[in-house]
Amino acid sequence: MLLDGEEWQNYFRDFERSAFRLEVHQIYTMPFEAGTVAGFLAGDPVPDGFNSEWHDCIRDHRAAGRTMTRAKLVRLPLTDYSRYLFEWCIPGNVAAGEDYRIVDLTTRKLDLPDQDFWLFDESVVVHMNYRPDGTQINRTLIENPDISKYLRWRDLAIAESVPFAKWNSART
Repeated sequence: MLLDGEEWQNYFRDFERSAFRLEVHQIYTMPFEAGTVAGFLAGDPVPDGFNSEWHDCIRDHRAAGRTMTRAKLVRLPLTDYSRYLFEWCIPGNVAAGEDYRIVDLTTRKLDLPDQDFWLFDESVVVHMNYRPDGTQINRTLIENPDISKYLRWRDLAIAESVPFAKWNSART
């Protein structure tokens, strides 16, 4: 089942305990980010209030005792888009309370999928589907997923990752 609009937003509003995202792509081409990515590449400073709505969402969940965790797979050298994430996006997410983790695959391979997904409350799986250029195609609710497989991938990604701040400081 395809998810869009309010139906998709409900998953972020209504999860009860946890939301986990596995990010596997090195480039995401999101139309709503085109201006800020261009600003980043031009050397502009981070705009005031950048991603504040998302940060409020993270803070609200944290205050209610819910966790938001992400594992981002990376390969060096970082793409321009990944540099944008690391310099403009992720620090604000972490400051708001998201546990953002980095899995560096530059010199190793792990048994992780090539599929981005969200796992809500360890029971609901939504695939994030992208074209090779990083443009999002759609989001698909997976009916009757093999939850053990997604939990194994989540656990492996977390076990093989380091917190963003630690990875980023070691890199610079």
